[in-house]
Amino acid sequence: MAKEGLRYLAFSRRALLIAAGQGLVMTILGGRLYYLSVVQGEEYRLRADENRIANRMLLPDRGQILDRFGEPLASNKRDFQVYLIPEQAGDVAKTLDQLGRVITLEDRQVAAIERQISRQRRFLPVSVAQNLSWPDFSRVNASVVDLPGILPDEGRIRYYPSGHLVSHIVGYVAPARDEDLYEDRDPMLRQPGFRMGRQGLERTWDRHLRGAAGQKKVEVNSVGREIRELPPRDEPINGDDLILTIDRSLQDFTVKRTGEEAAGVVVLDINTGDILSLASTPTYDPNDFIKGMSNENWQSLLEDPRKPLVNKAIGGSYPPGSTFKMVVALAALENGILTPDTKHYCNGKHNLGGHTFHCWQTRGHGSLDLNEAIAKSCDVYFYNVAEKLDIDDLAGVARRFGLGQPYNVGIEGERTGLVPDRDWKRGRELGKWHLGETLNVSIGQGQMLATPLQLAVMTARLASNRKVTPRLVRGYKVGDAGEEPVFDDMDMTPRDFEVMQRSMASVMEPGGTAMNYARSKTAPKISGKTGTAQVRRITMAEREEGVLENDELPWKYRDHGLFVGFAPRENPRYAVAVLMQHGGGSSAAVPVASDILDYAIANQSGDKQGEIIDRVGEASVGSEAGPAPVESEV
Repeated sequence: MAKEGLRYLAFSRRALLIAAGQGLVMTILGGRLYYLSVVQGEEYRLRADENRIANRMLLPDRGQILDRFGEPLASNKRDFQVYLIPEQAGDVAKTLDQLGRVITLEDRQVAAIERQISRQRRFLPVSVAQNLSWPDFSRVNASVVDLPGILPDEGRIRYYPSGHLVSHIVGYVAPARDEDLYEDRDPMLRQPGFRMGRQGLERTWDRHLRGAAGQKKVEVNSVGREIRELPPRDEPINGDDLILTIDRSLQDFTVKRTGEEAAGVVVLDINTGDILSLASTPTYDPNDFIKGMSNENWQSLLEDPRKPLVNKAIGGSYPPGSTFKMVVALAALENGILTPDTKHYCNGKHNLGGHTFHCWQTRGHGSLDLNEAIAKSCDVYFYNVAEKLDIDDLAGVARRFGLGQPYNVGIEGERTGLVPDRDWKRGRELGKWHLGETLNVSIGQGQMLATPLQLAVMTARLASNRKVTPRLVRGYKVGDAGEEPVFDDMDMTPRDFEVMQRSMASVMEPGGTAMNYARSKTAPKISGKTGTAQVRRITMAEREEGVLENDELPWKYRDHGLFVGFAPRENPRYAVAVLMQHGGGSSAAVPVASDILDYAIANQSGDKQGEIIDRVGEASVGSEAGPAPVESEV
């Protein structure tokens, strides 16, 4: 019995220890269960939701860029896209190979996708294809079960309905670069397919046009496929629109009128300073940058000698030639150097210190007063004026007429031009200013440089005697003209302006350099000034043998052709500046400017432009008497 009692006690102790152990284990398990389900329950529910619920950023529509009448110059359109999430794809190369059997993927696209994957985290989506057709997009959706990590999506993409007509104005958008991501922390920039402004107004006004992102929550399955959207949704805020001063119809006519010539044209509303047309040709289609431009097309743009990527209207500085002579005359009138009746004799040459300065008319013009000197564009007359005119006085008047300064109209790359004076030369340690340099500047040559926009401003101020200042952005909603500008007077003698305006009228009349360009009797009268700017120096040997004509020279050595003018003559409303780069002289610019002014006036009055368009056709229109004489300053 004693042994049985001992065995019972031993068994009881073991059973108690086991029970105690089991109780301890159950207590620990219960405590752990309580900790996981109660204390940490919310965290694990969130983790489960993170596996089940995904946040998707909702990108806003980019604001539109509209012309003064609300016509879209840059808008957005529906776009079928395909993205790849590398983390879900596993073997990216295999997935892309499978996708390439459904839609066309070029080697360069695959290489770009792989580069993008290497630069970002693998859970972020990468754009694989955009601008897909509906059949291609449908095939991707039908095959998505066999394409891990592939996400078809319908989005919006930038579209330029006017194409090449406004490319130098609106610019284009492009994906963010590494330096953009460093400077701008906006998370939208990291989203595949999102584009930011790269050139033109798209770049300058990028923040205004960009908008703000929204967000939605979606339930996903184990492979990341969306099952359903969960409320609530945080809607994106679309970008604000931008209303320009541009008249799309006039811009269209201007670009087509200059054709494939290397040209820069600006049309201003003299009353408001509105830039109605700002054209640079040849041009390019910004939609090509959205679709993806091939290396071949990009190289062709870079290598084209006519520089289609350069905005010649504001980004090119050129000698203004004889279009500058009105400013020289006003400076001389203001400083008492001449009167409207002052005469000088031109025999085709002017001697200064043993150097001969030539007039474009080799046989000379004879005796001329100021009106005749401008109408006939006599260089010798202005050489005589320049001998008495201080360069600093001339530079001061030139700047008052808007030359030598930028206007910051919202497009990068605007050039300031150059109005040379003594301080400019001293600052560059180029030595003493010489009188011969003043003679060159007096005919718009030498160091004197201007952009077509500056020449248009100069012309608007000549026509109005007011400090007209250009603007390109009109407002932020259709019909909003913004604050009506008020321009100060030029603080110059009104009589002197009247003299210049009469002289510019004489340019277009018998005896003037633009007299031979036909205008119907019912057409509005134009006042203007021709200009020809040399780009090469004519040697004495060439003069003795005979100066080569422009059509005998390679294109890059031909003279620039210029014309500035305003219309209607009696009540000036429009100012125009036309530069025909290497056009061979002013005869290339006058008919272009004439047709553009006619169209602008007809457009304003509501008249039909069909007659003008038919008259213009594909070529410039001159009178039966042939082209006007071309002044070629030396």
